[in-house]
Order: sequence, then structure tokens, then C-alpha cells
Amino acid sequence: MARIHSTRLSRLLTGWASEGTGPLPRRLADALRELAERGDVAGGTLLPSQRELASVLGVSRSTVTAAYGLLESEGRLESVRGSGSRLRASGAPDGYVTEGRLVSFDARVRTGGGADPVDLSSGALPGLGTVAEAVAALSGEGLGALLTEDGYHPYGLPALREGIAAYYRAAGVPTEAEQILVTAGSQQAVWLVAQALVEPGDTVVVEDPTYRGALEALRARGARLVPVGGDGPGGEGPAALRRLAGHARPRLVYLQPTVHNPTGHTLDEAARREWRRVLMDLELFTVEDTSCAELFLGAAGSAGAAAVGGAFPGGERAGAPRVADQAGEPLAEAAPVPLAAGLPMGSTVTVGTLSKLFWGGLRVGWIRSSPQVVTRLAQIKTSVDLSCSMLDQLVAVRLLDRLPEARARRRAVLRERRDAAEALLRARAPHWEWTRPEGGSALWVRVPGTDT
Repeated sequence: MARIHSTRLSRLLTGWASEGTGPLPRRLADALRELAERGDVAGGTLLPSQRELASVLGVSRSTVTAAYGLLESEGRLESVRGSGSRLRASGAPDGYVTEGRLVSFDARVRTGGGADPVDLSSGALPGLGTVAEAVAALSGEGLGALLTEDGYHPYGLPALREGIAAYYRAAGVPTEAEQILVTAGSQQAVWLVAQALVEPGDTVVVEDPTYRGALEALRARGARLVPVGGDGPGGEGPAALRRLAGHARPRLVYLQPTVHNPTGHTLDEAARREWRRVLMDLELFTVEDTSCAELFLGAAGSAGAAAVGGAFPGGERAGAPRVADQAGEPLAEAAPVPLAAGLPMGSTVTVGTLSKLFWGGLRVGWIRSSPQVVTRLAQIKTSVDLSCSMLDQLVAVRLLDRLPEARARRRAVLRERRDAAEALLRARAPHWEWTRPEGGSALWVRVPGTDT
């Protein structure tokens, strides 16, 4: 059987004591389990003795003993007489959990199990009528010029690239069309970043929790994922990143500062300044995922929303009246200023999409970065698809002009459904706990005493 030396295991466990939750034995058990799940420690590997691991980690032997006991109770650890403890790649068979992220999209089946069940499997939103209106507005004249070409634009339709660049300029982030790569949704954008910027074994810092699709793309690339913070962005994240950088050099940091998926949290301006300071000081490559940013429901001026004047395409000018609901909350307010506004262009990638705001069936996302990074990503993209759909991109150009209207429609519905979901959970599951999200279509729920 293969053995892992205590010093190597200690390096793989960097940050476990400060970044986990619960008592130290639980944090250590969780970190060891994650190493097995990621494949950083192969199944069947013999772990160091309890005394040896306690010494190298700087904790009491009882902490390691308790952690090993927790893993053994889960079927993750097997004692081998005369040899030590063997880490298993998976737990007991009855503890296996199937892949669930896409089940609600594929199966479309409701199972039995009680009267009036509540489906919590997906927060995906239906499309806005604005999409149908934009499709109906397409004319033969508009398509005619494109039909004389071959239909391949590997970087994206020029009009759309310019429209997205204008979107960022209006937010206070100087951007030219050559800095934009159009992708088939934000999931492809994250996948391209993983392929281009991460090598197997590289350390990638992520928030805890974070977007599951990003975890899948990074793990498939062989990245070693190190979580920082807890229950959303901000908090101890910047400080934890500084501590981590003292032991390991992360290849990149993946963040969702605005409308975090799944928690719905949004960084306030003070937290944004601290993240920028740390990322600049450590000179780390940053991937900012703003896929859900247009689902921001916060009040005017929060999270840096009022830090930069101007308007998005088709939007309001600074100082102009804002569309408000009956409670007086702004409905057409632009999303908060991107974190990228204060970071070097050459070491920053920003991911965005129209799919969250308008419709998941509209597969139009993008990457904003330096022209050099965009070129590198485009070269990888052409090996997967030669070009995104021209029809989708033509529709997207028209939708960019209707952002304020779409925000008003979507946010009014989101507020109503958020209130309804909270009322339903308070009635059906009064022991569940959550923090009201500042945006998005999900509630990040803590279920006491249950493995969700």
C-alpha cells in the first residue's frame, strides 16, 4: 500500500484549521475527506500515525484521533492491523450521493413522497418576454449582410463585442472590443479559463461555498482547490488568502463579489477595497465571475453601485429619476461596479452572461480581459466550436439596449418570489435558517442536524 509522508500531507492540508467550520477534529476530518474526493490523496493510501500527524500539524493527538474516528464512522477510513489507517476514496456505499446539479434540467420528473411536495431542485428562471420581442424584431434586412459571410466569428459578432465593451465603460471600467470574447454562456467561459490558465496540480483559491459549475471545471482540469472564507464572500477571505500565500503560491483566485452563487451575498465597498488590496499586494491572477450580477436586489448606493456615474447602454444618466417599486426601492439600478475596476487588466478575467437576466436558453456569455489573454482563450475555444450562434448574438445586441427594462421586470418578480419562498419555508421548515440574499434566485439554507 502507498504511504503519504506527514510533511507532504501537511502541505496538502494548508489552511484547514482556519478555513473550516466547527471543532478542530471536524475541520481536519472534512479536509482529509476533501483530499480523497479530489484525488489529491489516492484511495488506499496509508495515513501517518496519529502521533506523527499531530506533531507536524501542531495540534494535540486527541484532535487527530477524533478526526480519524469521524472518518472511520463515515466509512472513509479503514484501520489496518499493524499498518495504520487507510484513507478510502469514497465512503460507505449507502452514503453515496449522486450528481444532482443537472437532474432537474434532464429528468423533468416529479416523484411521489407526500402530499403537495415542494420542489427545491433548481433555481433556474423562466425567460423574459423581452427575449421573444427581440427575436420578433429581427428582420431579413438585418440578417442579409451576415448571410453574405461564412458565419464564423471566433471572437464574437463585432457589434456584440462593442456592446459588451460599452457595458463595462459605462460601469467605470475602460474596455475596448478587442478585450471581449463571446462565449456560449458563462459556464463555457469558466471552462475556457480553467483550460488556459490552470495546469494539473495548480492551487486555485475559491470561496466557501462557491458556484458548483466552476468547481467542476477546475477539478476536471486537475486543480487543487483551497477554500477561503465561509458562507459567502468577504469576511475572513482576504486575511485567509494572505495566510495561504505565505505557504503556497495560488495560480489564480476565483471570486463572485456581486450576487454570489449560491449565497446571494454581495460585497460592500469596504470589502471590495480589501480584496483589491490583497490581490494587488500578492500579484495574483483574479477571475471575477459576475454571472448573477444583474440579479442584484440591493438598495441604491450599496456595494459600490453609486461609486461611478454614467449609464449602461439604454440606461439612466447619473442623477436621473430611477424606476422604483411601491416600496420605493430602485428596480432599474445597474449592477454594482465590478471588482475588476481596480485591478490590473493583464492579470484579471471577468466573466459575464445575459442568460441569468434574460433566459437560460439564450447561450450568450463573455470574457473580459487583456487582448493577449482573450487571444489565448479564443484559440482554445475554436478547438471546441468555431463560433457562437450568430442568431443568438444578434438577439443579444438588441437585448443590451433593453437592460433597464429587463432589470425592472426580473427584479420585481425575484422580490415577489423571494418573499414567497421565505414564507413557505418558515411555514414548512421553521427550524431551517438562512440570511436574506441581496440578489439571485436561491436561498442558501442551513439545516441543523442534517447532512443536506
